[in-house]
Amino acid sequence: MKKSLLIFGLILLVAVSVTSCGYNGLATGEEKVNASWAQVETQYQRRADLIPNLVNTVKGYADFEKSTLTEVTNARAGVSNVKVDPSKLTEESLAKYQAAQERLGAATRNLINVVFEKYPDLKANQNFLELQAQLEGTENRITVARNDFNDVVNDYNSRVVKFPTNLTAKIFGFEKKAYFKAEASAADAPEVKF
Repeated sequence: MKKSLLIFGLILLVAVSVTSCGYNGLATGEEKVNASWAQVETQYQRRADLIPNLVNTVKGYADFEKSTLTEVTNARAGVSNVKVDPSKLTEESLAKYQAAQERLGAATRNLINVVFEKYPDLKANQNFLELQAQLEGTENRITVARNDFNDVVNDYNSRVVKFPTNLTAKIFGFEKKAYFKAEASAADAPEVKF
C-alpha cells in the first residue's frame, strides 16, 4: 500500500513538474506555428489556383506574348515544387519558399502590367476585372497570413528562449522557428506609369 502510494505520488509530482516547466506551452505553441503555416500555404495555393484562370482569360481575349505566359506558367510550376515542412522552419527553407513565391508574384504582376499596356480594352472585360480583384484580395490575404504567422512564431520563439522554459525546450528538442522576411524587391518603390 505504502509503495503504491509512493509511486502515485511520484507520478503526480512528475506530471505537475512537466506541466509547470512549460512543455505543454511549447507543444501548444509549436502546433499554433504549424496551423499558422498551413494558413500561409492555403493563401499561396489560392493564388496559384487563380493564375491559370487569369492566363486563360487573357489568352482567350488577346493574341498575347507567349514569353510572358510561359514565365507565369513556369513560375507557378516552380512554386509547386518547393515545399516546406512546418516542423523544420529554418531560415534557408523559408527563404527558398519565399523566393519561389516572389517569382510567381512578379510574373503575375508583369502579366497584368503588359496586358494593361498592350490591350487597354481588356480592362473593361468583366472576367478579367473579377480575376484581377480576386488576385488583389489574395495578395492581401497572403500578407495577413504571413503577419499572423510571424506573430505566432514570435510568441513561440519567446517561449523557447525564456527561462525556465528554455531548459525544457533544450531537453525536448524545441527549436526556434524562422520568420518571414521582407522580399528583396520590397526596398524598391514600385514604378507607376500612365
